[in-house]
Amino acid sequence: MTPSDDKTIPDFFDERRMDPVSVATGRPAPKPDIPKKKVGFYFSEALLDRFNRKFHQLKLDGVPVENKSMLAEMALSFALDDMDRGKASYLLEKLKKS
Repeated sequence: MTPSDDKTIPDFFDERRMDPVSVATGRPAPKPDIPKKKVGFYFSEALLDRFNRKFHQLKLDGVPVENKSMLAEMALSFALDDMDRGKASYLLEKLKKS
């Protein structure tokens, strides 16, 4: 056995290793991005205008919304959570009336 056999080879794909920038700056490591997929939906112009106005108003109000995709994803998640409530769902009630 040679001295070089005792050395371990670093695993550059290990997700648990320390982030050198975070160690150097003392800041926490950024969270890894969740893989996302581009999708396409059709919305009325009125709804799209309302969405854009709300996004820009949130930015002006200093709300930490990063981008429109983040806002749309949060709104969709909120809507799906509401529908999971079953009979108590506001959205399911609206769907039944339309």
